[in-house]
Amino acid sequence: MKWILRRFAKRMLTNSDAVVNVQFEPINFSGNLFTNTPVLLHGEAFEQLLCCRQLRIERIISSAHSDQQLYDQTQDEWVCLLQGTAQLWIAGITLNLIAGDYYFIPAHTPHRVLNTASEPQCIWLAIHLENNLACN
Repeated sequence: MKWILRRFAKRMLTNSDAVVNVQFEPINFSGNLFTNTPVLLHGEAFEQLLCCRQLRIERIISSAHSDQQLYDQTQDEWVCLLQGTAQLWIAGITLNLIAGDYYFIPAHTPHRVLNTASEPQCIWLAIHLENNLACN
């Protein structure tokens, strides 16, 4: 597994010499979207894969019983259904998706997941483009 290190440095002065205190935060920079998938009875599971500048990438696992939560997000979102079949409602339009289908959802566009397959379970890749992003 490859890791990159994000460095946060804070300078402290000691006897006229600059001492740098550095903390490293490991970031998983590689993986597999189809392994270690949780089995869900209801709803969805969100896993942040990358958060950098104005970009956030998530893997989403959907159960066969979606909660049909209405989303109205402040950021643009691009989603791709990697596995399974799903039905989305986006601003009054119902879309039937199969593996490989993708859709761009502009900020403040109401949307929800109506139905998802149980076999194979739905795996999504979501890319969020945000103006003010604070990565965890």
